[in-house]
Amino acid sequence: MTKGNDAPILSNSQIGNTSPEKSRLRPADSRGGCPYAKTGYYNRWMADRECYHCKQWIEDGQEHNCWTTTEAALTQDLSEDLRDAWERLRDTAVSFGDQRIYASHKSIMFSRKSCYFFVRPKRSFLELCIFLGRTVKASQVRRVDRVSKSRVVHVIHIAHRDQVEAPVTDWLQEAYQLCDRAASKAAKDKTRSRRKSR
Repeated sequence: MTKGNDAPILSNSQIGNTSPEKSRLRPADSRGGCPYAKTGYYNRWMADRECYHCKQWIEDGQEHNCWTTTEAALTQDLSEDLRDAWERLRDTAVSFGDQRIYASHKSIMFSRKSCYFFVRPKRSFLELCIFLGRTVKASQVRRVDRVSKSRVVHVIHIAHRDQVEAPVTDWLQEAYQLCDRAASKAAKDKTRSRRKSR
C-alpha cells in the first residue's frame, strides 16, 4: 500500500521488526530520495537526526550542543579590523557599568535585567543589534524592527573600529540606561498593584 506517489506505508509490526542497520538512515539517503524521508516514519524510527539550529547531522549517541558556546569561539576567526572593532565595542559597553556578557548560539549578549544589545560576528562585519525605546533614523541603521510595545531593535553593521563612536556609542549607552528605567517602572507598577489589592 502506498501514500500518493511517495513511500510505502509500513505497519507497526514492520516498523518494530526493522533492523538497527536499516533504521539508522544517513543524510545522503534522505537527501537522495529516501522513500521514507517525507513521511512520519522517517522521524519516527530513525536514531540519527539533523540539528534544528546548526543543521549538522548528529549520529546516534553523539553528544551535540551547538547552542552553548563561548565569546572566544565566536570571535576567534575575525579579521584584524573586525577584532579591533569588537574589542572597542566590548570595552565601550563595559565602561557603562555592571552587566552580564555571555555567548549564546551565534551571538554575544550584553544584558542587565534584560539584553540591551547583542553582536553577531560575521565574516566581513559585526552585526550590532541595539534595543532602544524609540525609532532612530540614521545612515548607520540598516534595519529597524519593533520587538515589543516599548522596545525597538536597530541593526547596524560594523566593519572597522572607527565606526564604534558617536552616535553609535551614544545609542549603546541609551540602551543601557533604558534597562534602569524599565526596571524602575516595573517596580513602581508592582508597588501600585500591591496597594490596590489591599
